[in-house]
Amino acid sequence: MRRLGASVLGMEAIVVGLATPVMITIGGITPALAVTTGIGLAVFCVIATGLLKRPIGYVLGSVAQVLAIAMGFLVPAMFFLGTIFAALWVTAIIVARRVEGVTSR
Repeated sequence: MRRLGASVLGMEAIVVGLATPVMITIGGITPALAVTTGIGLAVFCVIATGLLKRPIGYVLGSVAQVLAIAMGFLVPAMFFLGTIFAALWVTAIIVARRVEGVTSR
């Protein structure tokens, strides 16, 4: 379960980090807000990945999904990308629980 969650959060960290220059150049967002939002959320995803050994990591990962969707207010494409990552996050949790349930018997 941890590997799938880490994969989703790792890729999400890259995408939201790369959204920072998009916010500045295309979105017209001030650099301070763009860096705080984009890089801040990328760091948050990395921290959540590191905490996946504990239940709080999954809570933080879920919060990251909500924040990624909320970034859509700054970069409209993030509504779509955030929803994709949220769907991948939920799918990773569901699939991992099924696999762990099958292998633990």
